[in-house]
Amino acid sequence: MNKTPGKAAMSRFNISPDEDSCSSNSNEYICQAAFLQHQNPDTYNSVLFVCFDCLFLSFFYQHPGTASFGMSVFNLGNAIMGSGILGLSYAMANTGIVLFVILLVAVSIFSLYSVHLLLKTANEGGSLVYEQLGYKAFGMPGKLAASCSITMQNIGAMSSYLYIVKYELPIVIQAFLGKSDGEWYTNGDYLVLIVSVIIILPLSLLKNLGYLGYTSGFSLLCMVFFLIVVIYKKFHIPCPLPDDFINVTVNGVLVHLNTTDREGTCTPKYFVFNSQTVYAVPILTFAFVCHPAILPMYEELKDRSRKKMQGVANVSFLAMFVMYLLAALFGYLTFSDAVEPELLHTYSKVYKFDVVLLIVRLAVLTAVTLTVPVVLFPIRTSVNHLLGASKEFSWIRHVIITFTLLAGVNLLVIFVPTIRDIFGFIGASAAAMLIFILPSAFYIKLVQKEPLRSFQKIGACLFLASGFLVMFGCMSLIIMDWIHNAVGSEAHGDGH
Repeated sequence: MNKTPGKAAMSRFNISPDEDSCSSNSNEYICQAAFLQHQNPDTYNSVLFVCFDCLFLSFFYQHPGTASFGMSVFNLGNAIMGSGILGLSYAMANTGIVLFVILLVAVSIFSLYSVHLLLKTANEGGSLVYEQLGYKAFGMPGKLAASCSITMQNIGAMSSYLYIVKYELPIVIQAFLGKSDGEWYTNGDYLVLIVSVIIILPLSLLKNLGYLGYTSGFSLLCMVFFLIVVIYKKFHIPCPLPDDFINVTVNGVLVHLNTTDREGTCTPKYFVFNSQTVYAVPILTFAFVCHPAILPMYEELKDRSRKKMQGVANVSFLAMFVMYLLAALFGYLTFSDAVEPELLHTYSKVYKFDVVLLIVRLAVLTAVTLTVPVVLFPIRTSVNHLLGASKEFSWIRHVIITFTLLAGVNLLVIFVPTIRDIFGFIGASAAAMLIFILPSAFYIKLVQKEPLRSFQKIGACLFLASGFLVMFGCMSLIIMDWIHNAVGSEAHGDGH
Protein backbone atom coordinates (compact mmCIF):
# COMPACT_ATOMS: atom_id res chain seq x y z
CA MET A 1 0.00 0.00 0.00
CA ASN A 2 1.26 3.51 -0.76
CA LYS A 3 2.86 5.22 2.20
CA THR A 4 0.89 8.37 1.49
CA PRO A 5 -2.60 7.09 0.66
CA GLY A 6 -4.13 10.49 1.25
CA LYS A 7 -2.07 12.08 -1.51
CA ALA A 8 -2.71 9.15 -3.84
CA ALA A 9 -6.43 9.48 -3.37
CA MET A 10 -6.33 13.23 -3.85
CA SER A 11 -4.34 12.93 -7.04
CA ARG A 12 -6.88 10.46 -8.37
CA PHE A 13 -9.64 13.04 -7.89
CA ASN A 14 -7.49 16.08 -8.69
CA ILE A 15 -7.79 17.53 -5.17
CA SER A 16 -4.96 19.64 -3.91
CA PRO A 17 -3.86 18.89 -0.32
CA ASP A 18 -4.36 22.54 0.59
CA GLU A 19 -7.71 22.86 -1.12
CA ASP A 20 -10.97 22.89 0.78
CA SER A 21 -12.67 20.13 -1.11
CA CYS A 22 -16.06 21.03 0.27
CA SER A 23 -16.07 24.67 -0.69
CA SER A 24 -17.49 24.72 -4.21
CA ASN A 25 -20.03 22.91 -6.33
CA SER A 26 -17.35 21.09 -8.32
CA ASN A 27 -15.54 19.98 -5.19
CA GLU A 28 -18.81 18.91 -3.59
CA TYR A 29 -19.27 16.67 -6.62
CA ILE A 30 -15.75 15.30 -6.02
CA CYS A 31 -16.65 14.55 -2.41
CA GLN A 32 -19.76 12.75 -3.59
CA ALA A 33 -17.73 10.73 -6.09
CA ALA A 34 -15.27 9.81 -3.37
CA PHE A 35 -18.11 8.61 -1.18
CA LEU A 36 -19.27 6.30 -3.97
CA GLN A 37 -15.92 4.55 -4.13
CA HIS A 38 -16.92 2.15 -1.36
CA GLN A 39 -16.15 -0.80 -3.62
CA ASN A 40 -12.46 0.00 -3.08
CA PRO A 41 -11.85 0.04 0.70
CA ASP A 42 -8.34 1.50 0.42
CA THR A 43 -9.50 4.41 -1.70
CA TYR A 44 -12.53 4.99 0.48
CA ASN A 45 -10.55 4.95 3.71
CA SER A 46 -7.93 7.33 2.36
CA VAL A 47 -10.53 9.79 1.11
CA LEU A 48 -12.35 9.49 4.42
CA PHE A 49 -9.08 10.25 6.18
CA VAL A 50 -8.35 13.42 4.22
CA CYS A 51 -11.95 14.64 3.80
CA PHE A 52 -14.06 13.46 6.72
CA ASP A 53 -16.30 16.52 6.59
CA CYS A 54 -17.31 15.57 3.05
CA LEU A 55 -19.34 12.67 4.44
CA PHE A 56 -22.00 15.17 5.38
CA LEU A 57 -22.06 16.76 1.95
CA SER A 58 -21.99 13.36 0.29
CA PHE A 59 -25.10 12.31 2.20
CA PHE A 60 -26.57 15.77 1.68
CA TYR A 61 -26.32 15.57 -2.09
CA GLN A 62 -27.16 11.88 -2.28
CA HIS A 63 -30.62 12.43 -0.80
CA PRO A 64 -32.22 15.37 -2.62
CA GLY A 65 -35.41 16.93 -1.32
CA THR A 66 -38.77 16.95 -3.03
CA ALA A 67 -39.88 20.60 -2.72
CA SER A 68 -39.85 22.51 -6.00
CA PHE A 69 -38.48 26.02 -6.35
CA GLY A 70 -41.97 27.53 -6.46
CA MET A 71 -43.22 25.57 -3.46
CA SER A 72 -40.10 26.52 -1.51
CA VAL A 73 -40.74 30.18 -2.31
CA PHE A 74 -44.30 29.80 -1.01
CA ASN A 75 -43.15 28.00 2.15
CA LEU A 76 -40.45 30.54 2.92
CA GLY A 77 -42.82 33.43 2.24
CA ASN A 78 -45.23 31.77 4.63
CA ALA A 79 -42.46 31.53 7.24
CA ILE A 80 -41.65 35.23 6.85
CA MET A 81 -45.22 36.49 6.83
CA GLY A 82 -46.90 36.69 10.19
CA SER A 83 -48.46 39.04 12.67
CA GLY A 84 -45.60 41.49 12.15
CA ILE A 85 -47.42 42.91 9.11
CA LEU A 86 -50.06 44.35 11.45
CA GLY A 87 -47.53 46.67 13.09
CA LEU A 88 -45.86 48.11 9.99
CA SER A 89 -48.28 51.02 9.49
CA TYR A 90 -47.60 52.09 13.07
CA ALA A 91 -43.87 51.96 12.33
CA MET A 92 -44.37 54.13 9.23
CA ALA A 93 -46.47 56.62 11.18
CA ASN A 94 -43.55 57.09 13.59
CA THR A 95 -40.76 57.23 11.01
CA GLY A 96 -42.34 58.86 7.97
CA ILE A 97 -42.65 57.32 4.52
CA VAL A 98 -39.10 57.92 3.28
CA LEU A 99 -37.34 56.85 6.47
CA PHE A 100 -39.56 53.76 6.72
CA VAL A 101 -38.72 52.72 3.14
CA ILE A 102 -35.01 53.18 3.87
CA LEU A 103 -35.28 51.02 6.99
CA LEU A 104 -37.41 48.41 5.18
CA VAL A 105 -34.85 48.12 2.37
CA ALA A 106 -31.98 47.93 4.84
CA VAL A 107 -33.57 45.25 7.04
CA SER A 108 -34.59 43.13 4.04
CA ILE A 109 -31.07 43.31 2.55
CA PHE A 110 -29.47 42.52 5.90
CA SER A 111 -31.84 39.57 6.33
CA LEU A 112 -30.89 38.24 2.89
CA TYR A 113 -27.21 38.65 3.70
CA SER A 114 -27.66 36.69 6.92
CA VAL A 115 -29.38 33.92 4.92
CA HIS A 116 -26.28 33.86 2.68
CA LEU A 117 -24.04 33.51 5.74
CA LEU A 118 -26.25 30.82 7.23
CA LEU A 119 -26.34 28.71 4.07
CA LYS A 120 -22.59 28.94 3.57
CA THR A 121 -21.98 28.09 7.21
CA ALA A 122 -24.29 25.07 6.96
CA ASN A 123 -22.29 23.73 4.00
CA GLU A 124 -18.94 24.33 5.64
CA GLY A 125 -20.00 23.36 9.16
CA GLY A 126 -21.73 20.16 8.09
CA SER A 127 -25.10 20.60 9.78
CA LEU A 128 -28.61 21.63 8.80
CA VAL A 129 -29.71 22.31 12.37
CA TYR A 130 -29.39 25.84 13.71
CA GLU A 131 -28.64 24.71 17.27
CA GLN A 132 -26.10 22.17 16.04
CA LEU A 133 -24.23 24.89 14.17
CA GLY A 134 -24.10 26.82 17.43
CA TYR A 135 -22.71 23.77 19.21
CA LYS A 136 -20.04 23.19 16.54
CA ALA A 137 -19.04 26.84 16.66
CA PHE A 138 -19.02 27.59 20.39
CA GLY A 139 -19.97 24.40 22.19
CA MET A 140 -22.86 24.36 24.63
CA PRO A 141 -23.01 28.20 24.99
CA GLY A 142 -23.52 28.49 21.21
CA LYS A 143 -26.22 25.84 21.24
CA LEU A 144 -28.00 27.52 24.15
CA ALA A 145 -27.76 30.94 22.47
CA ALA A 146 -29.40 29.58 19.31
CA SER A 147 -32.01 27.58 21.23
CA CYS A 148 -32.93 30.49 23.52
CA SER A 149 -33.17 32.94 20.61
CA ILE A 150 -35.46 30.63 18.64
CA THR A 151 -37.56 29.97 21.75
CA MET A 152 -37.91 33.68 22.49
CA GLN A 153 -38.85 34.40 18.88
CA ASN A 154 -41.53 31.69 18.95
CA ILE A 155 -42.86 32.94 22.28
CA GLY A 156 -43.05 36.41 20.75
CA ALA A 157 -44.97 34.99 17.79
CA MET A 158 -47.37 33.16 20.11
CA SER A 159 -47.88 36.32 22.15
CA SER A 160 -48.60 38.40 19.05
CA TYR A 161 -51.17 35.81 17.89
CA LEU A 162 -52.93 35.87 21.25
CA TYR A 163 -52.83 39.66 21.21
CA ILE A 164 -54.83 39.50 17.99
CA VAL A 165 -57.36 37.31 19.79
CA LYS A 166 -57.42 39.82 22.65
CA TYR A 167 -58.00 42.78 20.32
CA GLU A 168 -60.20 41.33 17.59
CA LEU A 169 -62.45 38.72 19.20
CA PRO A 170 -64.33 41.27 21.38
CA ILE A 171 -65.11 43.28 18.23
CA VAL A 172 -66.45 40.19 16.45
CA ILE A 173 -68.64 39.28 19.43
CA GLN A 174 -69.98 42.82 19.65
CA ALA A 175 -70.78 42.78 15.94
CA PHE A 176 -72.77 39.54 16.21
CA LEU A 177 -74.53 40.26 19.51
CA GLY A 178 -74.92 44.01 19.14
CA LYS A 179 -73.48 44.52 22.61
CA SER A 180 -71.24 47.35 23.72
CA ASP A 181 -68.17 47.29 25.96
CA GLY A 182 -68.71 46.40 29.59
CA GLU A 183 -69.92 42.83 29.35
CA TRP A 184 -67.55 40.17 30.64
CA TYR A 185 -67.63 38.29 27.33
CA THR A 186 -66.29 41.37 25.52
CA ASN A 187 -63.27 41.59 27.82
CA GLY A 188 -60.18 40.63 25.81
CA ASP A 189 -58.30 39.22 28.81
CA TYR A 190 -61.11 36.79 29.62
CA LEU A 191 -61.49 35.80 25.99
CA VAL A 192 -57.78 35.01 25.63
CA LEU A 193 -57.97 32.68 28.62
CA ILE A 194 -61.15 31.02 27.35
CA VAL A 195 -59.76 30.45 23.84
CA SER A 196 -56.49 29.15 25.29
CA VAL A 197 -58.19 26.64 27.58
CA ILE A 198 -60.97 25.45 25.26
CA ILE A 199 -59.21 25.42 21.87
CA ILE A 200 -55.45 25.94 22.05
CA LEU A 201 -54.60 23.75 25.05
CA PRO A 202 -56.33 20.57 23.79
CA LEU A 203 -54.70 20.96 20.37
CA SER A 204 -51.31 21.67 21.94
CA LEU A 205 -51.49 18.49 24.02
CA LEU A 206 -51.53 16.31 20.89
CA LYS A 207 -48.30 14.37 20.37
CA ASN A 208 -48.39 14.96 16.62
CA LEU A 209 -49.91 18.16 15.26
CA GLY A 210 -49.89 16.83 11.70
CA TYR A 211 -52.81 18.42 9.90
CA LEU A 212 -52.43 21.70 11.79
CA GLY A 213 -49.41 22.41 9.63
CA TYR A 214 -51.78 23.34 6.83
CA THR A 215 -53.08 26.26 8.89
CA SER A 216 -49.84 28.12 8.21
CA GLY A 217 -50.79 28.25 4.52
CA PHE A 218 -54.25 29.42 5.50
CA SER A 219 -52.64 32.11 7.66
CA LEU A 220 -50.68 33.40 4.66
CA LEU A 221 -53.84 33.57 2.56
CA CYS A 222 -55.56 35.49 5.37
CA MET A 223 -52.76 38.05 5.42
CA VAL A 224 -52.97 38.44 1.63
CA PHE A 225 -56.73 38.99 1.98
CA PHE A 226 -56.02 41.47 4.77
CA LEU A 227 -53.64 43.40 2.47
CA ILE A 228 -56.27 43.55 -0.29
CA VAL A 229 -58.84 44.91 2.17
CA VAL A 230 -56.37 47.52 3.50
CA ILE A 231 -55.79 48.80 -0.04
CA TYR A 232 -59.52 48.71 -0.83
CA LYS A 233 -60.56 50.55 2.34
CA LYS A 234 -58.08 53.35 1.73
CA PHE A 235 -60.36 54.62 -1.03
CA HIS A 236 -63.54 54.31 1.09
CA ILE A 237 -62.46 55.91 4.35
CA PRO A 238 -62.16 59.70 4.01
CA CYS A 239 -59.54 61.69 5.80
CA PRO A 240 -59.62 63.36 8.24
CA LEU A 241 -61.73 61.13 10.45
CA PRO A 242 -64.30 63.20 12.37
CA ASP A 243 -64.66 62.46 16.06
CA ASP A 244 -68.18 61.10 15.59
CA PHE A 245 -67.61 59.37 12.26
CA ILE A 246 -69.62 56.13 12.20
CA ASN A 247 -70.77 53.41 9.86
CA VAL A 248 -74.55 53.09 9.91
CA THR A 249 -75.01 50.38 7.31
CA VAL A 250 -73.82 46.86 6.68
CA ASN A 251 -72.61 47.46 3.13
CA GLY A 252 -69.82 49.87 3.98
CA VAL A 253 -71.60 53.16 3.14
CA LEU A 254 -70.32 55.82 5.49
CA VAL A 255 -72.13 58.82 6.90
CA HIS A 256 -70.50 62.08 7.96
CA LEU A 257 -72.01 63.52 11.10
CA ASN A 258 -69.27 66.05 11.59
CA THR A 259 -67.31 67.59 8.76
CA THR A 260 -64.82 69.55 10.80
CA ASP A 261 -61.88 70.28 8.55
CA ARG A 262 -58.66 68.78 9.79
CA GLU A 263 -56.91 68.30 6.48
CA GLY A 264 -53.52 69.00 8.01
CA THR A 265 -53.62 65.68 9.81
CA CYS A 266 -53.93 63.85 6.47
CA THR A 267 -50.78 65.24 4.90
CA PRO A 268 -48.26 62.36 4.63
CA LYS A 269 -45.03 62.90 6.53
CA TYR A 270 -41.75 61.75 5.02
CA PHE A 271 -39.46 61.97 8.05
CA VAL A 272 -40.70 61.63 11.63
CA PHE A 273 -38.68 61.41 14.84
CA ASN A 274 -40.42 60.92 18.17
CA SER A 275 -40.34 58.65 21.21
CA GLN A 276 -42.00 55.83 19.23
CA THR A 277 -39.53 55.91 16.32
CA VAL A 278 -37.27 53.53 18.25
CA TYR A 279 -39.83 50.74 17.78
CA ALA A 280 -39.55 50.84 13.98
CA VAL A 281 -36.39 48.75 13.58
CA PRO A 282 -37.48 46.03 16.06
CA ILE A 283 -40.90 45.82 14.38
CA LEU A 284 -39.21 45.38 11.00
CA THR A 285 -36.74 42.77 12.25
CA PHE A 286 -39.58 40.88 13.93
CA ALA A 287 -41.46 40.92 10.62
CA PHE A 288 -38.52 39.51 8.62
CA VAL A 289 -37.33 36.72 10.92
CA CYS A 290 -37.54 33.33 9.23
CA HIS A 291 -34.02 32.06 9.77
CA PRO A 292 -34.81 28.98 11.90
CA ALA A 293 -36.86 27.74 8.94
CA ILE A 294 -34.13 28.33 6.32
CA LEU A 295 -32.10 25.18 6.95
CA PRO A 296 -35.06 22.73 7.07
CA MET A 297 -36.33 24.22 3.80
CA TYR A 298 -32.83 23.93 2.35
CA GLU A 299 -32.89 20.24 3.21
CA GLU A 300 -36.24 19.75 1.47
CA LEU A 301 -35.31 21.65 -1.71
CA LYS A 302 -35.28 19.54 -4.86
CA ASP A 303 -31.94 19.47 -6.71
CA ARG A 304 -30.67 21.64 -3.91
CA SER A 305 -27.66 23.84 -4.00
CA ARG A 306 -26.68 26.90 -2.04
CA LYS A 307 -27.19 29.11 -5.08
CA LYS A 308 -30.70 27.74 -5.69
CA MET A 309 -31.71 28.20 -2.04
CA GLN A 310 -30.38 31.73 -2.12
CA GLY A 311 -32.60 32.30 -5.17
CA VAL A 312 -35.57 31.00 -3.21
CA ALA A 313 -34.76 33.46 -0.42
CA ASN A 314 -34.34 36.35 -2.87
CA VAL A 315 -37.75 35.80 -4.48
CA SER A 316 -39.50 35.23 -1.13
CA PHE A 317 -38.00 38.32 0.48
CA LEU A 318 -38.85 40.44 -2.56
CA ALA A 319 -42.49 39.29 -2.46
CA MET A 320 -42.74 39.96 1.29
CA PHE A 321 -41.01 43.33 0.85
CA VAL A 322 -43.72 44.39 -1.62
CA MET A 323 -46.52 43.12 0.64
CA TYR A 324 -45.06 44.81 3.70
CA LEU A 325 -44.57 48.10 1.89
CA LEU A 326 -48.13 48.12 0.51
CA ALA A 327 -49.69 47.18 3.86
CA ALA A 328 -47.70 49.83 5.72
CA LEU A 329 -48.25 52.55 3.12
CA PHE A 330 -52.00 52.14 2.62
CA GLY A 331 -52.63 51.62 6.32
CA TYR A 332 -50.71 54.79 7.13
CA LEU A 333 -52.38 56.83 4.36
CA THR A 334 -55.78 55.68 5.63
CA PHE A 335 -55.38 56.66 9.27
CA SER A 336 -52.27 58.86 9.31
CA ASP A 337 -51.15 59.57 12.89
CA ALA A 338 -54.24 57.83 14.31
CA VAL A 339 -53.00 54.35 13.33
CA GLU A 340 -52.60 51.93 16.24
CA PRO A 341 -49.85 49.36 16.86
CA GLU A 342 -52.23 46.67 15.55
CA LEU A 343 -53.62 47.96 12.24
CA LEU A 344 -56.67 45.74 11.99
CA HIS A 345 -57.93 47.02 15.34
CA THR A 346 -57.73 50.61 14.07
CA TYR A 347 -60.64 50.01 11.69
CA SER A 348 -62.96 49.61 14.68
CA LYS A 349 -62.69 53.39 15.13
CA VAL A 350 -64.50 53.83 11.83
CA TYR A 351 -66.67 50.74 11.38
CA LYS A 352 -68.96 49.41 14.05
CA PHE A 353 -69.97 46.66 11.68
CA ASP A 354 -68.62 45.91 8.23
CA VAL A 355 -69.04 42.61 6.41
CA VAL A 356 -65.66 42.59 4.65
CA LEU A 357 -63.73 43.51 7.78
CA LEU A 358 -65.73 40.99 9.78
CA ILE A 359 -64.70 38.26 7.34
CA VAL A 360 -61.07 39.38 7.61
CA ARG A 361 -61.24 39.32 11.40
CA LEU A 362 -62.82 35.85 11.48
CA ALA A 363 -60.26 34.49 9.02
CA VAL A 364 -57.30 36.00 10.88
CA LEU A 365 -58.66 34.86 14.26
CA THR A 366 -59.10 31.31 12.97
CA ALA A 367 -55.64 31.24 11.46
CA VAL A 368 -53.78 32.60 14.48
CA THR A 369 -55.71 30.45 16.95
CA LEU A 370 -54.83 27.27 15.05
CA THR A 371 -51.24 28.42 14.50
CA VAL A 372 -50.45 28.87 18.20
CA PRO A 373 -50.19 25.07 18.82
CA VAL A 374 -47.92 24.77 15.77
CA VAL A 375 -45.59 27.46 17.14
CA LEU A 376 -45.71 25.98 20.65
CA PHE A 377 -44.68 22.54 19.38
CA PRO A 378 -40.97 23.30 18.66
CA ILE A 379 -40.64 25.25 21.92
CA ARG A 380 -41.93 22.27 23.89
CA THR A 381 -39.66 19.92 21.94
CA SER A 382 -36.64 22.08 22.75
CA VAL A 383 -37.51 22.33 26.44
CA ASN A 384 -38.28 18.61 26.58
CA HIS A 385 -34.93 17.84 24.96
CA LEU A 386 -33.06 19.95 27.50
CA LEU A 387 -34.91 18.45 30.47
CA GLY A 388 -35.10 14.82 29.46
CA ALA A 389 -33.52 14.05 26.13
CA SER A 390 -32.52 10.55 27.18
CA LYS A 391 -35.84 9.71 28.79
CA GLU A 392 -38.83 8.05 27.20
CA PHE A 393 -41.95 10.03 26.40
CA SER A 394 -43.86 11.04 29.51
CA TRP A 395 -47.41 12.37 29.36
CA ILE A 396 -46.92 14.06 32.73
CA ARG A 397 -43.86 15.97 31.53
CA HIS A 398 -45.59 16.66 28.21
CA VAL A 399 -48.66 18.17 29.91
CA ILE A 400 -46.68 20.17 32.47
CA ILE A 401 -44.42 21.78 29.84
CA THR A 402 -47.37 22.58 27.56
CA PHE A 403 -49.45 24.09 30.36
CA THR A 404 -46.51 26.11 31.72
CA LEU A 405 -45.64 27.57 28.32
CA LEU A 406 -49.22 28.45 27.49
CA ALA A 407 -49.85 29.95 30.95
CA GLY A 408 -46.71 32.07 30.67
CA VAL A 409 -47.68 33.42 27.27
CA ASN A 410 -51.20 34.22 28.52
CA LEU A 411 -49.79 36.17 31.46
CA LEU A 412 -47.55 38.06 29.05
CA VAL A 413 -50.50 38.98 26.84
CA ILE A 414 -52.69 40.03 29.76
CA PHE A 415 -50.16 42.19 31.59
CA VAL A 416 -48.07 43.70 28.78
CA PRO A 417 -49.96 46.83 27.67
CA THR A 418 -49.74 46.64 23.86
CA ILE A 419 -48.59 44.42 21.04
CA ARG A 420 -46.07 47.16 20.23
CA ASP A 421 -44.07 46.17 23.30
CA ILE A 422 -43.93 42.53 22.17
CA PHE A 423 -42.85 43.53 18.67
CA GLY A 424 -40.26 45.90 20.12
CA PHE A 425 -38.73 43.64 22.77
CA ILE A 426 -38.60 40.44 20.70
CA GLY A 427 -37.50 42.33 17.60
CA ALA A 428 -34.64 44.01 19.46
CA SER A 429 -33.48 40.84 21.23
CA ALA A 430 -34.29 37.46 19.66
CA ALA A 431 -34.81 38.75 16.11
CA ALA A 432 -31.54 40.70 16.22
CA MET A 433 -29.78 37.56 17.42
CA LEU A 434 -31.24 35.39 14.65
CA ILE A 435 -30.73 37.90 11.82
CA PHE A 436 -27.47 39.66 12.73
CA ILE A 437 -25.46 38.10 15.50
CA LEU A 438 -25.68 34.31 15.30
CA PRO A 439 -25.31 33.81 11.50
CA SER A 440 -22.28 36.12 11.37
CA ALA A 441 -20.68 34.61 14.50
CA PHE A 442 -21.18 31.05 13.20
CA TYR A 443 -19.76 32.07 9.82
CA ILE A 444 -16.65 33.65 11.32
CA LYS A 445 -16.00 30.60 13.49
CA LEU A 446 -16.88 27.69 11.17
CA VAL A 447 -15.84 28.85 7.69
CA GLN A 448 -12.13 28.17 7.96
CA LYS A 449 -11.16 28.42 4.29
CA GLU A 450 -11.39 32.23 4.37
CA PRO A 451 -8.78 34.14 6.40
CA LEU A 452 -9.97 36.58 9.02
CA ARG A 453 -8.67 39.52 6.97
CA SER A 454 -10.57 38.47 3.85
CA PHE A 455 -13.30 40.67 2.46
CA GLN A 456 -15.95 38.08 3.40
CA LYS A 457 -14.80 37.77 7.01
CA ILE A 458 -14.45 41.53 7.44
CA GLY A 459 -18.01 41.94 6.14
CA ALA A 460 -19.24 39.30 8.59
CA CYS A 461 -17.42 41.04 11.46
CA LEU A 462 -19.02 44.38 10.57
CA PHE A 463 -22.40 42.65 10.34
CA LEU A 464 -21.83 41.13 13.78
CA ALA A 465 -20.92 44.52 15.23
CA SER A 466 -24.01 46.12 13.65
CA GLY A 467 -26.13 43.36 15.23
CA PHE A 468 -24.88 44.20 18.71
CA LEU A 469 -25.42 47.90 17.98
CA VAL A 470 -29.02 47.28 16.89
CA MET A 471 -29.78 45.00 19.82
CA PHE A 472 -28.30 47.06 22.64
CA GLY A 473 -29.24 50.40 21.10
CA CYS A 474 -32.88 49.50 20.51
CA MET A 475 -33.25 47.68 23.82
CA SER A 476 -31.82 50.66 25.73
CA LEU A 477 -34.13 53.14 24.00
CA ILE A 478 -37.18 50.89 24.44
CA ILE A 479 -36.49 50.44 28.17
CA MET A 480 -36.05 54.20 28.52
CA ASP A 481 -39.40 54.70 26.80
CA TRP A 482 -41.05 52.20 29.15
CA ILE A 483 -39.60 54.00 32.19
CA HIS A 484 -40.70 57.37 30.81
CA ASN A 485 -44.23 56.10 30.21
CA ALA A 486 -44.39 54.52 33.67
CA VAL A 487 -43.28 57.76 35.33
CA GLY A 488 -45.74 59.73 33.22
CA SER A 489 -48.59 57.39 34.15
CA GLU A 490 -47.81 57.71 37.86
CA ALA A 491 -47.67 61.51 37.59
CA HIS A 492 -50.95 61.51 35.72
CA GLY A 493 -52.52 59.32 38.37
CA ASP A 494 -51.24 61.51 41.16
CA GLY A 495 -52.74 64.52 39.44
CA HIS A 496 -56.15 62.94 39.66
